[in-house]
Amino acid sequence: MTESPNIPLPPRADSRGRLLSIDALRGLVILFMLLDHVRETFYLHRQVPDPMVVAETPPELFFSRLLAHLCAPVFVFLTGLSAFLYGSKHADGRAAASSFLWKRGLFLVVLEVTVINFAWTFQFPPAKVFLQVIWVIGLSMLALAALVWLPRRALFALGVVLVAGHNLLDGVHFPAGHVLHVPWAVLHDRGWIEVSDALRLRTSYPLLPWIGVIALGYAAGPWFRQGADEARRQRLLLAWGPALLAGFVLLRAANFYGDRPWAAGDSGLATLMSFLNITKYPPSLLFIALTLGVGLLLLRAFERRQGAAWLAPLAVYGAAPMFFYVLHLYVLKFLYLGAEAVWGANQGKFFGFDAVWAVWLAAIVLAFALYPAVRAFAALKARRRDIAWLKYL
Repeated sequence: MTESPNIPLPPRADSRGRLLSIDALRGLVILFMLLDHVRETFYLHRQVPDPMVVAETPPELFFSRLLAHLCAPVFVFLTGLSAFLYGSKHADGRAAASSFLWKRGLFLVVLEVTVINFAWTFQFPPAKVFLQVIWVIGLSMLALAALVWLPRRALFALGVVLVAGHNLLDGVHFPAGHVLHVPWAVLHDRGWIEVSDALRLRTSYPLLPWIGVIALGYAAGPWFRQGADEARRQRLLLAWGPALLAGFVLLRAANFYGDRPWAAGDSGLATLMSFLNITKYPPSLLFIALTLGVGLLLLRAFERRQGAAWLAPLAVYGAAPMFFYVLHLYVLKFLYLGAEAVWGANQGKFFGFDAVWAVWLAAIVLAFALYPAVRAFAALKARRRDIAWLKYL
């Protein structure tokens, strides 16, 4: 495939076609994330819990939120995969990957509690700090920095155990003041950590299952290394994707493990919504099976369409994910403050849209509006590989 010179993809030692598919998938889930964050900004008056309440959630809102469920699992999986590819370019592969994971993981943790938290709250000093997806990616990278030294089979087995087994711990809780309350709130039990009378931390993304997801991504890395058999890789993706989806359907139908039970509704649509109503915080076994199953099939589809013109713009978003993440949060915050100043609170105490279609329209407009800035930054990353800190964004 001949690359257009104006498409800024990061030069790597691996095959460009393979990296195009990885960056394109990352870019796609970034756009789904944009949609969800527009919803959280301009549709906050119709906020949804986790899992959603099917009887109180319109289908268009339900499926918009369900689509966004793809974002975190696919992104964390690709983070592990990318860490392997980073290490594969160095003679001391595991040491290089571990060092990069350690430094970037720390960077993401600090970024979450400073720049990103401020983008959500616009409070300084903050009274509440929400430890969300960037925090958990950072902690997962720190964990993987140590785990890369395990044999690949052991790493894969650990990933499976953490993903499949963490729901056995759902009934374990420790009250505030207990010596295990804080570590358990970070690892598995979403909740508040009281730091002081003036500061509270919310562990929105419990860590334990995400370590499993990033470990599985790293274990899948050899499928994509330079010189790997492309046909074999596509067979593996075609095997694992449907296997995860079949496992989701069978275990969900059995209704005894992996998430909260589902129930038949008044209509086929209501029953389907209940069946797909999975838990994200922390991500249940069924949540990860469904989202990674879809993600692997999307990755295979992108690999088989390397020449498609529409993949290149997606890959641009995927080539500068952290830059886009920070940029879109501040753009959304300023847009909300501006709209509130002009039109006031038209939805109770919030300014917001009247319908979900407006959320989709705003997300599409923003995707096009932010594209030039993301493309420029991705081009800078590709051109200035001598600037080490750029790879962190």
